[in-house]
Amino acid sequence: MNRATPRLRAFAAFPFVLTLVTYLVLLAAWGDRLPDTLATHFSGADSARADGFTGRTAFAAVSVALLLGLGTGWTVLVRRTALWGAWATAGFTGALLVLLLRDNLDAADPAQVVSPLTNLLLGGAAAALFALAGGALTRLAPAGAGADAPGAAAEGPRLALGASEVAGWSRTTASRPLTVLSLLALAAVPAGLLLAPWPAALLALLGLVIGVPGLALARVRVTVDRWGVTVRPSLAGRPRVRVPLDEVTGASVRELDTAAVLADYGGWGYRVRADRTGLVLRAGEALVVRRSGGREFAVTVPDARTAAALLNTLAERRGKV
Repeated sequence: MNRATPRLRAFAAFPFVLTLVTYLVLLAAWGDRLPDTLATHFSGADSARADGFTGRTAFAAVSVALLLGLGTGWTVLVRRTALWGAWATAGFTGALLVLLLRDNLDAADPAQVVSPLTNLLLGGAAAALFALAGGALTRLAPAGAGADAPGAAAEGPRLALGASEVAGWSRTTASRPLTVLSLLALAAVPAGLLLAPWPAALLALLGLVIGVPGLALARVRVTVDRWGVTVRPSLAGRPRVRVPLDEVTGASVRELDTAAVLADYGGWGYRVRADRTGLVLRAGEALVVRRSGGREFAVTVPDARTAAALLNTLAERRGKV
């Protein structure tokens, strides 16, 4: 599993510490120029005018809590490839908070405070600069001890199999929350059809769009055999995902907890990222298949170690591992 190293966590926490210190220093330096009640919410087309207000002490407490919460979350969940995101978040949030203080300086009436829309552009510029700094630091943050490095899959487990023996492996994996959600969505279909044709029919359409693919992915069968890896719904042959054996360069096992699922795949279900795809239905062990193009495919399934061992053995026979 690609766990964050202490250095990586420190790199992720640093921009939030920097932003928090800067914000507190400005808050103290501008204390005499800030009103007791700050304009904190704005609306309007060109230059947004205040329509929401917060006491200075309450706003300071909420701002500090926001930075601490975001910083803690990124520090705990950060992955090496997402370090730039931690820095961008800190830069954008810190810039908006500082700009909000600036807009309230010397305000006699908070209702007259104006927050120009250029603040969003300045916040975006700060996020971009911070993201570049975070991206540059990525090369200084070593991958975790359990991270998969190039060639690591080729050193994965093997299954003792004779030259003339043929073997296959198959298991099912399921997600109860996705099953319940899909059934509830499908239950909305007849309700939508029985109600007025419009707009209640949208309820039926939404139920079908969510329920049918959701139910198909809620319980799947993973098979490893001489053709490669196949993942398909347990109750149907389609849709399916297949990684042909001649595209497999290695297989390994990775333990995925909730933090790893969110950081590496962005959530549950069928996920597509820049360098990997995955069907993540539950926390626990996952079969990770490295393809010849350098991309990875992962699926969470029980007994993934046996699947990886068999796949490595079969791929080795074909001279891929």
